[in-house]
Amino acid sequence: MKTPLCSLIIRAYNEEKHIGRLLQGIQEQVVKDIQIILVDSGSTDRTREIAREHTVEIVEIAPQEFTFGRSLNLGFKEAKAPIVVIASAHVYPVYPDWLERLLEPFGNQRVGLVYGKQRGAASTHFSEHQIFHHWYPERSVNWQSHPFCNNANAAIRRELWEQHPYDETLPGLEDLEWGKWAQEQGYGIAYSAEAEVIHVHNESLAGIYNRYKREAMAFKRLYPHETFHLQDMFRLFLQNVFSDWREARQQGKFTANWIKIAGFRWRQFHGTYQGYRQSGPLTWQLKKAFYYPRDPAATPKQSEKRDIQPIQYN
Repeated sequence: MKTPLCSLIIRAYNEEKHIGRLLQGIQEQVVKDIQIILVDSGSTDRTREIAREHTVEIVEIAPQEFTFGRSLNLGFKEAKAPIVVIASAHVYPVYPDWLERLLEPFGNQRVGLVYGKQRGAASTHFSEHQIFHHWYPERSVNWQSHPFCNNANAAIRRELWEQHPYDETLPGLEDLEWGKWAQEQGYGIAYSAEAEVIHVHNESLAGIYNRYKREAMAFKRLYPHETFHLQDMFRLFLQNVFSDWREARQQGKFTANWIKIAGFRWRQFHGTYQGYRQSGPLTWQLKKAFYYPRDPAATPKQSEKRDIQPIQYN
């Protein structure tokens, strides 16, 4: 069989509300030679039925066996292309050149990983929007200095995965662990601002707490000497709340969001604190990337206009 230009792995569990939109966005891509692999961890809704309406290979994993790393490794075993794209089932591309832009940096043979921009949906928490803007700036970076990346919208070289599969024991941040390894081997990480997706991340407050607690536990595994004290929790909570309140006032959204902002940021940093207690050293750059509020003066307020029409979804 002909080797596809890229393989695309989608991790899913009960994603019937979102996966159809992602698959439509993939069909609209300029890049057509794609192998699509759905790794489903026991969906009980129409996720797999919707996937079967498209050209999708389905790999199943029992819910009790699921970890983020294990589901990806199962998908990679079925991947045929030299570059493997990873996407969450609840994201969808904004432009038809999403994959083209995500694959472009691999023209440099020393680039091992590329990740793309994420933005929130209309229903996304205000503070989550601020995090997306901080983590995913408006300008691309060809070779970044720290291992931050995110597997909701990323791609890696399959030959490097064969050398170092994803860690199946981590409760999260398998992407950070892999990016850290790749940089240690001398490979670069690139960020593509043009490879943009909308990430529908509508978690409850309990879900936000659990996500950050889980990721902090993984962080502690990756950086065992790092600490996150009670004063760090309160200091970062207050810094980020005041930063979000200031931004909300500027956008005319303060009244509708001020309580929600405090609720989100408390779960974020309380979860982080508890995660560190349950499970080393972080660089200052990585700390800033994950925790600290962005500098409003250093970040453009609006996305740069592009000379390509966005995908029109049903």
